[in-house]
Amino acid sequence: QVQLVESGGGLVQAGGSLRLSCAASGRIFSTYAVGWFRQAPGKEREFVGAITWSGGSSYYADSVKGRFTISRDNAKNMVYLQMFSLKPEDTAVYYCAARTAPGMTSAKGYDYWGQGTQVTVSS
Repeated sequence: QVQLVESGGGLVQAGGSLRLSCAASGRIFSTYAVGWFRQAPGKEREFVGAITWSGGSSYYADSVKGRFTISRDNAKNMVYLQMFSLKPEDTAVYYCAARTAPGMTSAKGYDYWGQGTQVTVSS
């Protein structure tokens, strides 16, 4: 089992930056990838980006590519989502998730989820 605890959400102005953190514990060795998802009011949960735990390969949704960066610190069992040039449309609840099976973009493929953290970007 893997437990995920998120932190770092908050209110920022458009154009600002924010870093979200996801602390992992448990059977982390079984994790293939850690992903970030977001869900805005009235919208479906969407993929933001993900990183493989072992190799550190990352993949991003087109909507955030070039603005968001995912990194991980294996020694600390931490995954980060660094967000720059934030836009009001980035406002959502952000979730981190872990999966044991290969794959990155499908929410249904993730086994464990954090509690979510609110990111609000004001214009």
